[in-house]
Amino acid sequence: MFNALVMDKDEDSGLASASVKQLSVGDLPHGEVTIAVEYSTVNYKDGLCMSPKGGGLVRSYPHVPGVDYSGTVEASSDDRYKPGDKVVLTGWRVGEAHWGGYSQKANALADWLVPLPDGLDTRQAMAVGTAGFTAMLAVMALEDQGMQPGHGPVLVTGAAGGVGSVATAILANLGYEVAAVTGRPEAGDYLKSLGATTIVPREDINETVKRPLESESWAGCIDAVGGEMLARVLGQMKYGASVAAVGLAGGAGLPASVIPFLLRGVNLLGIDSVMQPYDNRVRAWQRVATDLPMNMLEAMVHPATLGDLPQLGADILKGQVKGRVVVDVNA
Repeated sequence: MFNALVMDKDEDSGLASASVKQLSVGDLPHGEVTIAVEYSTVNYKDGLCMSPKGGGLVRSYPHVPGVDYSGTVEASSDDRYKPGDKVVLTGWRVGEAHWGGYSQKANALADWLVPLPDGLDTRQAMAVGTAGFTAMLAVMALEDQGMQPGHGPVLVTGAAGGVGSVATAILANLGYEVAAVTGRPEAGDYLKSLGATTIVPREDINETVKRPLESESWAGCIDAVGGEMLARVLGQMKYGASVAAVGLAGGAGLPASVIPFLLRGVNLLGIDSVMQPYDNRVRAWQRVATDLPMNMLEAMVHPATLGDLPQLGADILKGQVKGRVVVDVNA
């Protein structure tokens, strides 16, 4: 028997609630690899999945959320993994359509797993999680489009959140000048500790303006907000610069003009971490291990247990979670 956070749906109200329960291995859905889970984390999607209506993501109940997890292989019918291997799982709709990592044991398809890279342990991997993995994918995409240190400041929106925190630390470590956008004045010292050189108040940049182009300010941008802020940022990019779009905390709409694309050659890059191909996953995790300072990663971490998750899920939907939550599923 082992512990897991289980979502059950009340048939009368149609609403789901979460509680820690004991399960057996026989309760787990089919998978080629059985993992003894050590750590998980909390992402915005996890908050949605733990909400009373499942955020429109959960297909059936009972359900175990947890988009990410890391741990040790216990058994495998796939030759790529053997007992004792350390692995990481992010994406593939795990925690949404498939049972996830808020459990001491999990079954997964071998295709979903990535070997833990040298230089990271399982706890650090979940301090990174989907948020940090996405941040690294965004940095790689911007670099692939020609972004280099010394070309000007790189803007990070939603900088105090999970993606933004890791992006700020990675960019600063690589030698970029980082301008961090936040709506929380108290987060300024935290962001500067991660390497941000400039703090940009959210109100300075979160409204569209009539002018399709403004002064060329940013050599790159990692945007976790979307909506009006993204539309505004597009008109402030330097010639040929790129924006990596990673989130929609400010809305899914984009009230923008095509003028920045046509007159300044600005690129808008979509970043998806869920269905990312294996080779690029490995590349991103290896870059995380080398380019993200572990002392800065540790400064972002807030520890949690399975019992803390329902409240944390509600908090992250309200924008009240700063940095990265690491869930010790065995605590």
